[in-house]
Amino acid sequence: MSEQIYVGVDLGGTAIKVGICDAEGKLMHTYEGPTEVPLGPETVINNIEKYVRHIVEESPYDWEQVAGIGTGVAGFTNVKEGIVILAPNVGFKDVPIRSILEERLGKPIKIDNDANVAALGEAWSGAGAGIDHCVCYTLGTGVGGGIIIGGKIVQGFAGLAGELGHMSVIPDLEAIQCGCGQMGCLETVSSATGIIRMAQDAVDRGDRTSLSLVEKLTAKDVIDAAKAGDEVAARIVSRAAFYLGKSMAAIAVTLNPERFIIGGGVSKAGEFLFEQIRETFAKLAPEPVKQGVTIVSAELGNDAGMIGAAGLFLRS
Repeated sequence: MSEQIYVGVDLGGTAIKVGICDAEGKLMHTYEGPTEVPLGPETVINNIEKYVRHIVEESPYDWEQVAGIGTGVAGFTNVKEGIVILAPNVGFKDVPIRSILEERLGKPIKIDNDANVAALGEAWSGAGAGIDHCVCYTLGTGVGGGIIIGGKIVQGFAGLAGELGHMSVIPDLEAIQCGCGQMGCLETVSSATGIIRMAQDAVDRGDRTSLSLVEKLTAKDVIDAAKAGDEVAARIVSRAAFYLGKSMAAIAVTLNPERFIIGGGVSKAGEFLFEQIRETFAKLAPEPVKQGVTIVSAELGNDAGMIGAAGLFLRS
């Protein structure tokens, strides 16, 4: 019998990335094409079909070897029914993508949200390889998350488990309203957006900081300034790290994962950020649940979504 392969689709607002993986999670071929969101959902779905067929055709594999096609979408998904409930970045609302793609491609289709598939990718063949219990954070514009227990994605009854950015961890007197409508969410301080907001607030207050010389602040500007010894920037990064560590301590007593994996743009701050997260976690997590727990950087970068989407057939 010929080797089975799995295709993973990372559906983004700008580009659709498609990858072929083997049964061990090794990414063997990739292809990327424009999403073309302004042309409407039908065009986006047409592009998914086109790119999937293209990558298999240009690979050494036959179409008959494709055992399944997984798709990760940035938005709310009904995993059981295969419906994208709402994905503003790609213009989807109540789109039954699984049934549409199954009809067009003639292959089994699975879907999930982008944070879950990225977590699954890391757990399958990235920083969590060989570990059955891990929790993944993605620190970007927001704070995404994915929970892997027993090697499988934890979905929750409505498929909304793992919304780590919306853990309420900030005391009321310090809390601001999150984009989700609630107060004190982790995302308000530990995302790139949160870091920029805190930096801009400091500049507007007239705090003595080199950040006041930057025309358009980015999270990288803040992190670089902190590393260079800017006290205001250092306090901001420390605050972001503290609440990440605090959230991990809460997760540790709830799920007892062996490893926390952190990816996304903010994670590029490296050990400067990670050491502070580990310090807070060590202080706040009870002794028994922190034993043997590691906090590490993600390894797969932009490939995690493709690999995890392909892995929906073997690891979910």
